[in-house]
Amino acid sequence: MTKRLKEKLTMAAAAAAVGLIAGSAVAQELVRSDATIPYREGSYVSLKPADERNPLTEIISGNEFRTAETREQNADEFQNPGYLLVEEGAALWETAEGTENKSCAECHGDASESMAGVGAHYPKWNAALGKPITVEERVNLCRKDNMGAEPWKWESGQMLSMVSFVKNQSLGEPMKLDFSEGDMEAWRTKGEELYYTRVGQLDMACSNCHEDNYGKFIRADMLSQGQINGFPTYRFKWQGVGSLHRRFKGCMENIRATPFKRGSDEFVALEVYLSWRGEGLPLESPSVRN
Repeated sequence: MTKRLKEKLTMAAAAAAVGLIAGSAVAQELVRSDATIPYREGSYVSLKPADERNPLTEIISGNEFRTAETREQNADEFQNPGYLLVEEGAALWETAEGTENKSCAECHGDASESMAGVGAHYPKWNAALGKPITVEERVNLCRKDNMGAEPWKWESGQMLSMVSFVKNQSLGEPMKLDFSEGDMEAWRTKGEELYYTRVGQLDMACSNCHEDNYGKFIRADMLSQGQINGFPTYRFKWQGVGSLHRRFKGCMENIRATPFKRGSDEFVALEVYLSWRGEGLPLESPSVRN
């Protein structure tokens, strides 16, 4: 492939990406008055940002950008496929493993009591590691240090099931992180910088979709604010449940950027920032999304 051809393809890809959003402007003007469009129905739930530094004027869950059918499936435990993993997580909670032959329940007891509210307040500062950790990392620390068990891979069925189970104990609990510990504020700032940094062949940042253009269509999908209160999430596109960091990775791949690894400092910082950005939204995990 010649250098000139590469340049043409790069320019064409960038133009196409802009066209996916900007090109739908006419269609967007036509649908804004359509009462069947989610989040324009007049009954959607939004919050005023708790922190005046938040660039959003209102905070809206991704659930509000979905169709009525998807929202119904999201709210119904029997229709929501994510609850299959919650059940698997409940079984894993009681399973003894590792050299210590211990289960989560032996230390933490009834998860409905010990884990109530926990998932809504992660990532949390870990003094021993000198950094914030996610629920996934907390699970693996417990497995390694308390159970003498092998850590689970980030996207494994066991990890997704356990994180879904733990977070589901905080269903409806407002998200709120503790920034008084350690250097949490520095990690929030790092995540904010990543959120606004243009990367990849398409030269785009998270903010280009989820701040500048939410409520508009990109192909057949309506862009949301990119809030993270529903993760782990069952996505129709995945035909399964996936982690927040899988979603981060997918977004970076969509704009032709080299993605960071799941559990990387970059993705953890981004999770800290987005948790702060959506503070007050109720935890919906496991949710259903497109």
